[in-house]
Amino acid sequence: MLRRTRFVLALMAAGATALFGSAASAQPTFPNRPVTLVVPFPPGGPSDALARAVALKMADQLGQPIVIENLGGANGVIGLTKALKAPADGYTLAFGGIGTHVANVALYKKLAYDPVESFVPVGPAGSAPMLLLARADLPANTLPEFIAWLGKNRDKASYGSAGVGSISHYGCVMLLSSIKQNATHVPYKGVAPAMNDLMGGQTDFMCDQTTTALPQVAGGRIKAIAVLSKERLASLPRTGTATEAGYPLDVRSWNALFAPRGTPAPVLATLTQALQNAVGDAGLIRQLQGVGVELPKPADTTSAAIAQRIAIGLRDDVPALKAKGEYLD
Repeated sequence: MLRRTRFVLALMAAGATALFGSAASAQPTFPNRPVTLVVPFPPGGPSDALARAVALKMADQLGQPIVIENLGGANGVIGLTKALKAPADGYTLAFGGIGTHVANVALYKKLAYDPVESFVPVGPAGSAPMLLLARADLPANTLPEFIAWLGKNRDKASYGSAGVGSISHYGCVMLLSSIKQNATHVPYKGVAPAMNDLMGGQTDFMCDQTTTALPQVAGGRIKAIAVLSKERLASLPRTGTATEAGYPLDVRSWNALFAPRGTPAPVLATLTQALQNAVGDAGLIRQLQGVGVELPKPADTTSAAIAQRIAIGLRDDVPALKAKGEYLD
């Protein structure tokens, strides 16, 4: 009887070990539920549109929905802070970019997150060249002509932006720093009202990405003075670059996906692969090229490429922004 009891107990123990061992080895594969992508800007803008287009293709790759959560405010700080506080398990990502990870370092005396230490890049989502735009009747059509005009009118010249720290503000700060000129900054609550006042002649110029500027240029409501990157655009073949005029600028709006630091490497690998496949989709490439968005080339679809881009921005661009002294807090 005693032997039988011991035998039964041994079988139970072996069964329990097999049961728990099997459960431990059968961890759920990531992802097994929807992923949230925090977009730290209001819906309807160029960053939001890009985030939604890329997320839709990524969801196809992951086999799970990606839910967009728009959480605007404080130039992206509110959304980034929420994403940072989420568990580092890959189920909450942030859609950041040049504003959240470079400009904010200069514009906030105390930033709620560290762009390098708080997040790990999943990979790039896309970029758009910046344009120097002017009211339709401004007496300048090239960058040298614009510089000459601004030199004579710097005391009354003004430029609009989507707000302090926005990419449109950032672009003009970098341009003015390069050409060693100045003008009065008029910040708006979004790119739409800034563009409306430029078209109406209330401001003289602004810097904006092709995503929102190209339709207004094509309609003759504003003029494109220069491309603020190294290469001309197929959509604006007659518009020269700042580099051609002797000012080697490469100012472009770029966006990327980020995960909270500490996210497991296998999870990051899955997310990065899904993002790479998404931005390589031929249909998505055609869709976004139509609005001036450039998807990353294969060599640039890595987290290291984004980390390098942030490092260059912190090294080269932040000092120029800090020199303006326009702090948000």
